[in-house]
Amino acid sequence: MNILILGGGGREHALAWAVMQNPKCDKLIVAPGNAGIAQIAECASLDVNNGGAVVEFAGENAIDLVIVGPEAPLAAGVSDVLRNAGIPVFGPSQDAARLEVSKSFTKEICAAVNAPTAGYGHFTDAAAAKAHVRANGAPIVVKADGLAAGKGVVVAETVAAAENAIDDMFGGAFGGAGAEVVIEEFMTGEEASFFVLVDGTDILPIGTAQDHKRVGAGDTGPNTGGMGAYSPAPVLTDEIAQKALDQIIRPTMAEMARRGTPYSGVLYAGLMIESGQPRLVEYNVRFGDPECQVLMMRLGAQALDLIHACAEGRLNEMQVTWANDHAMTVVLAAQGYPGAYTKGTPIGGLDGLTEDSFTQMFHAGTSQDDGRFVATGGRVLNATARGATLAEATERAYALVDAVDWPEGFCRRDIGWRAL
Repeated sequence: MNILILGGGGREHALAWAVMQNPKCDKLIVAPGNAGIAQIAECASLDVNNGGAVVEFAGENAIDLVIVGPEAPLAAGVSDVLRNAGIPVFGPSQDAARLEVSKSFTKEICAAVNAPTAGYGHFTDAAAAKAHVRANGAPIVVKADGLAAGKGVVVAETVAAAENAIDDMFGGAFGGAGAEVVIEEFMTGEEASFFVLVDGTDILPIGTAQDHKRVGAGDTGPNTGGMGAYSPAPVLTDEIAQKALDQIIRPTMAEMARRGTPYSGVLYAGLMIESGQPRLVEYNVRFGDPECQVLMMRLGAQALDLIHACAEGRLNEMQVTWANDHAMTVVLAAQGYPGAYTKGTPIGGLDGLTEDSFTQMFHAGTSQDDGRFVATGGRVLNATARGATLAEATERAYALVDAVDWPEGFCRRDIGWRAL
């Protein structure tokens, strides 16, 4: 098979690595890719949000399957254009992608099927939003309604902090994503991520993970796109996963199909778990980043078989084979992230890394300049490892971190602390 992956971050490097483990992959192209991906696959310059351009490229390169990594092409309807052209694609339609693109839409769906989630209000002007905050008090959660690259969520400890977040969002801090806001009750408990594949009809769970959204040790400081993750998530037991399927995910998928917008692709349910009961925090319509890195590390070559079956509506034929193992990824980010940071700083030590089926350095924001790796993003590298225990995976992941020579970078040293 000739395969095209859209995207250029750590998630896409992990997907590319897993795909390349499978002998069914004859040729892999990643657009736009990054300097790490370029070590294992062909990278191409392509406007991944332009469905017509993607279809044309897929035709010219005899592509048999397109895997959409990030949410933006899905929101732009690229998967619809590919399907209409008869090209198998892994990723939901533009209509189904609304489960991530609009937080208020997801709340509406949850209300329709009585899925457990936080109480909320949906606002299009700051004054009404602030009145809601003052009436309900803090802590309270303020979310940009649209896509904000994982950063449009503020957990406000005080009413003043919530009002500041409302001003920021309506003031354009997240662009068009903040033109409307959703304000939710603050849920207590432990958060975890549950990943399932859906082909419009069948649902196949493929793993659990927990990520660390906050920038600082002990889960402190502002939210980021994710500073690290581990899999499986101990808090998401088989019993709780079954409750999430029965009470949240299956009813949501049934409602989407009832509305004429059946879901196909990976569905990521962010869950808050307390006293054995899951409640929905949010849906994402693609693999999480960095959760994808630990899932791919554990799934390996079978990931392509599962993705291909999902794209072709054959999930009923599939099952997931899990090793009894654990995986961890640690994000190396540029100093200053998630605020202002410097791009273009050189990264040493990457050429000499020992990488195998137990340890991989996935690149998220890198390029090559005169033969050396340089940082081009906020989250730059994902030191990823698996082991028989989480402690073993942790030791291997941080050994990778320590092999990197990048004074302008930093990481959290406590990834997995809840489980460890």
